[in-house]
Amino acid sequence: MVSPIARRMAVRPGITVSQAIGLCPPLVLLEPDPVWYDELFAHLLLALSQVSPVIEPAELGRAYVGVDGLEGLYGGPERVIAEIIQAVSRKGGMAVAEDGVASSHFTALPPYRLGWGRGKFTAWVAATRARPGEFVIVTDQGRREFLASQPVAVLPLDPDTHRKLLQLSLRTLGDLTALPEAAVTSQFGRQGRLVWRLAAGLTTDPVIGREVPQPISAELDFPTPIADRVILSQAIGKLVERALKSPRRVGWRVHTVRARAALEQGASWLCEITLKDPSADQHRIAAPLQTRLEQVPPTGAVERLAVEFTAFAPGTTELQLFARDAESAARAGRRTALRAAVREIKTRLKRPLLHHVIEVHPWSRLPERRYALIDYEP
Repeated sequence: MVSPIARRMAVRPGITVSQAIGLCPPLVLLEPDPVWYDELFAHLLLALSQVSPVIEPAELGRAYVGVDGLEGLYGGPERVIAEIIQAVSRKGGMAVAEDGVASSHFTALPPYRLGWGRGKFTAWVAATRARPGEFVIVTDQGRREFLASQPVAVLPLDPDTHRKLLQLSLRTLGDLTALPEAAVTSQFGRQGRLVWRLAAGLTTDPVIGREVPQPISAELDFPTPIADRVILSQAIGKLVERALKSPRRVGWRVHTVRARAALEQGASWLCEITLKDPSADQHRIAAPLQTRLEQVPPTGAVERLAVEFTAFAPGTTELQLFARDAESAARAGRRTALRAAVREIKTRLKRPLLHHVIEVHPWSRLPERRYALIDYEP
């Protein structure tokens, strides 16, 4: 995030610190506070849910709000926007769209940027064109004209594709849509077809509301600030174990887990991991957090440490029926994963390579006669 004064002196996100100081000598660098950002955005989403039940967070600072049907409750777009502004006062900013679609651009407190239009892309572009504390409404009749005047930089493309568009003298979305759709698709493939239809206002993707999970958390306050990574790693393991024992976790596997720490002098540290395979095993959940702790450790001593499960996946049939604690859930999950691994090995290698050692002649002194190998079937 860059202050307006630094931005006027050509400081932009993504440049190095030395470049920023060279462009703006009085620049003051502030340590990020990711826990505060995350909590603030969570409060924003909670405020939005008081206006509409359909909320789709896109990224930190941007949320899409489904407003389809709200006109019958509140009135026209201006009235719906007024309700949203009132709900999120002092919580940040957003952008709203017609037909149940809205997007948000969340900035520092208090200014918001809010846009209304049909489709998430149109609403988001409208929000970026709004001044801080104001909103932009794009009607269906003026949607194509509005989009045609926007720069190609608003398209969700990688930097190389943006550079190619500029090399082709395509400065605005109107320049892009002036070309035949088939020609853009031939040049850029499936991505070209997608951005051409976005620029033409033909794609109006709806908001997909998500079920808000009930997070499970476990916290630990240290009597004195701790900077030792070994102690912090062990504390993460214990907190994961404590959170797994929550009754609300029974029948569910953990999909997303995060660790957050309050540091000395008001700073914070945040780490979030999405497990490739949801699990209820303590070690499989704690290991990625402990690895991230070693790779990106906190910048100061930790006063409070917390582990939180924020997303879950339904358990297997046997797990849902018989799991009553974290250990049984972990055993069921490990057995299912082991069966899948054995099937994959057999499929790839055309023969079983896993064997189980059994004792056949315990009185024999020769290991070759005492034990035997049989195919392993979990």
